[in-house]
Amino acid sequence: MGLSHTLLVYVLVCVHLGVSQHFLRLRPSPSDHLPVPDLKEDPDPEYDPREQDLAERTLRKKLGSNFDPNFMSITSPMLVNLSAADNQVKLQGSMPNEIKNLDLTETPYGKRVKVGKKARRKFLQWLWTYTHCPVVHTWKDLGVRFWPRYIKEGNCFSERSCSFPEGMSCKPVKSINKIFLRWYCQGFLRQKYCTWIQVQYPIISECKCSC
Repeated sequence: MGLSHTLLVYVLVCVHLGVSQHFLRLRPSPSDHLPVPDLKEDPDPEYDPREQDLAERTLRKKLGSNFDPNFMSITSPMLVNLSAADNQVKLQGSMPNEIKNLDLTETPYGKRVKVGKKARRKFLQWLWTYTHCPVVHTWKDLGVRFWPRYIKEGNCFSERSCSFPEGMSCKPVKSINKIFLRWYCQGFLRQKYCTWIQVQYPIISECKCSC
């Protein structure tokens, strides 16, 4: 599923929720960009789930096999960037063909130079590492109206340019959907009816160096 389609599904859910909870909307306006912007909620606690609505056993049963402890948490994790060990650059798989097949012997002026096998291997490994775009994970608190309320979001590494020479940056190219429960209310005050519904939440799963 592409990013545009995934976000369209998410935006439609938000619009549907916003029919009765007019404060609920994406901020800023919906776009093709991930991660998903923060939601602006109605601050009225009347729209919050009550203690009896947060029974873990009941909610786990409602979420079923969609509960993924790798990306969601019931209790509060450390809401900071994960450790360097978790977010370190990991070059998985084989070297991309566009790097592996680079011709390092030909100069822009047509003159050929000799490059040893060891020097070529080290340079290509450096270039692969430099242009690699890891997904950096951060825990985020979605608030009491989501269950589980904590999600491990993905972000594309953005501390420097990923190209040589500089100019390109890491951008999301793939995402995965995680199913959460959303506390949804219809009506107002004593006339309102609230329940938990399932919603999809897109998370960046792969980034690529791009213009």
